[in-house]
Amino acid sequence: MTDTLERLRKMLNVEILEVEYDGDTIVVYVPKDQVRIAVGTGGAAVKAAELVLGRKIEVRAR
Repeated sequence: MTDTLERLRKMLNVEILEVEYDGDTIVVYVPKDQVRIAVGTGGAAVKAAELVLGRKIEVRAR
């Protein structure tokens, strides 16, 4: 689990406040002002992270 968290931090390049695992989905909570960075242009950062981790990723603001 901590390996996944570290990989997410590096791939999304944002501060991660909390991570929840919901079946095959990883829900990542980031500060409100960093959501756009975490998602990336056209969702590129999230899509790349999904491919590497093999799970769907949902980014939410907190």
